[in-house]
Order: sequence, then structure tokens, then C-alpha cells
Amino acid sequence: MAQTILHKANTRGHADHGWLHSYQSFSFAGYYNPQRMNFGALRVLNDDTVDPGMGFGKHPHDNMEIISIPLEGDLEHKDSMNNVAVIKNGDIQAMSAGTGIFHSEYNFDRTSEVKFLQIWIYPNKRNVEPRYDQISLNLEDRHNKLQQILSPNPNDAGVWIHQDAWFHLGKFDKGLSTEYTIKKEGNGVYVFILSGEVIINGETLSSRDALGIWDTDKFTIGAGTDAEFLLIDVPMKF
Repeated sequence: MAQTILHKANTRGHADHGWLHSYQSFSFAGYYNPQRMNFGALRVLNDDTVDPGMGFGKHPHDNMEIISIPLEGDLEHKDSMNNVAVIKNGDIQAMSAGTGIFHSEYNFDRTSEVKFLQIWIYPNKRNVEPRYDQISLNLEDRHNKLQQILSPNPNDAGVWIHQDAWFHLGKFDKGLSTEYTIKKEGNGVYVFILSGEVIINGETLSSRDALGIWDTDKFTIGAGTDAEFLLIDVPMKF
């Protein structure tokens, strides 16, 4: 029988740094909750809003797969691999920190906020050579269907990382439903609602709620209203 865990939006950690508002689904920085350390290989899911012209100065990472998904505005990225890029809604960025990288992230716009999801996944290989990947997605490919945006396979749709993980985005009209089959035995799925109401196995979720589901092969996901959501399919043991 499927196991589930519900994380309501108002139970997340919150950091207010003036220029940054960060809502944290799992323990991060000043937010510590021993019951919310991770969901399998999913370690961090931060829902960040950054003021115009502000951002995160140069800082290090190692042995982590780091994914950024912009929701609104433009996010400027620079790193120690000499990558300089601006990512916007419709793009996805992935970095394998591996043996170690430095990077910075700033709101490229001087008048509007930037909103993005910062996600960390534990890798299945340590001390790999750092790498950077960024693509632009076709937004229509998620309308009333699931658009794969990340996988373990460099030749598959979306970006790729060093983990048996798959991400999908869906933007469903009210009343639409579909069945999702978990990609690998032993994986679970963390469903994060971006907007609207989503129903999973009879549980109604609202904007920024999340539901983790595992010990099942598949589940049904439907839109109670027009809705947008992210599916994060990850190993529960790693």
C-alpha cells in the first residue's frame, strides 16, 4: 500500500533577509526540523524570491546535484567553470558540483523580482568532474501533459544529473487527470504544487503544498482547478 507524507505550504521554514524571501521544504541554514531533512535523495527544495539587482554572492558547493527552475524574472549565473548565463521562466539549469565549484546567482533585472526553485539532489557518484547544463523548454509541452525536464540519461529529454531521478512539469486544465508511473523500483515522488489545486489519490493540495508518495508503482494526479505542478521522482534509499 502506498505510503504518503503531506507537507502543507505553511509548515515550511521561512527566511527573511530583506532582499531574499526563502521558503524551505526541508531543513536548510537557519531552519532545522529533524522530521524534514530530506525526501529520499531530495535534500533541498527552496522557493526563493530575490529583490531587483540582489542575489547570492560567490559560494562553494561539492558532491551535490543542483537544479534551478526560474518561475518569474531573470536569474544571472556565474561560476568557476567560466559559465555566465541568464536563465528565465521556461529554462532549467543543472550543475554537478562534484569535486567542487564556486558560483553566484543574482537577479538580472533592476526593477522586478525574480522567483525560482533551488533544488539539491544527493548524487549517486562522488567526486565527479563538475559540469554545467542549461536548456530552454517548450512551455506548450506541459499543457495537459507531463513534460520531462530532467533524467539520469544525457540522451533523454531535459537536462541530466548523476542520480536515478526524473523531473516532470505539468500545467493542467481543470478536470484533467493522468496516471504517473514511478520510473524505477525503490523510487518515490515528491509532488510540489506551483499553482491551483491538485488531487492525488483523493488528497487535495493547494499552491505550494507538497505530497511525497512511495511504496507504490503508480498514482493518479488530477487538477481540481487549472493547476501547475512539479514531480520529483527520486530514490528513497541511496
